[in-house]
Order: sequence, then C-alpha cells, then structure tokens
Amino acid sequence: MENQSPFLAMQQAENQIKGLLRTVDTDLLSPDEKKAVASLRRLGTDARLDVRDYELSETRAEQLQKAKEAQKRLKKLQAAVLAAGNVFGPADVAHISAQLEQITSQLL
Repeated sequence: MENQSPFLAMQQAENQIKGLLRTVDTDLLSPDEKKAVASLRRLGTDARLDVRDYELSETRAEQLQKAKEAQKRLKKLQAAVLAAGNVFGPADVAHISAQLEQITSQLL
C-alpha cells in the first residue's frame, strides 16, 4: 500500500469495509446498529470521493482544501469503524483503522 495513490488505497479500504458489511445479517441488528452500518457505508463512499477530489485538484490551494475535507471525513469514518466494533472483529477494526491512518497521512 506504500506505493499506491491515496485514492487506490481508499478504494481498497472501502471495498474491505463493504465486503465485511455484506456478511452482516441486518435482520439481527438493533435499529441503532442498522443506522451505524448505513452510516458506515455512506461515510466510506464519501471518503473515497473526497480523496478522489483531492487527487484531481488543479491548484495547490484547491488541493490543500480538499485534503482538509478528506482528512475530516476519514476521521469520521475511522470513528464509525471503531463504533461498529461489535459488527466487525477486533482484527478487522485494527486493520481498517491502520489503513485509514495511512491514507490520512498521505494527504498533504
């Protein structure tokens, strides 16, 4: 992942999150857990799009602004992953959190 662009790394992280969420039986979840799962999916997509916008920025000022937005969204996504620890296993939470931290650090 070190030689990947932040966007490709984010795509992989999002695919991993969505893959794990596909294995969850939403009928067995409480209403709060269902909201958390839906929020997690939405945040993953939004974070991917923010990272994409960062990479497609045409000016340095635009890139810096998009980096701030992407970093905020990545922090929200990481918090959502930690909050959904009862849906994911501890190893999955740790791995996804590490991926998101690395992506955040790649943004200027």
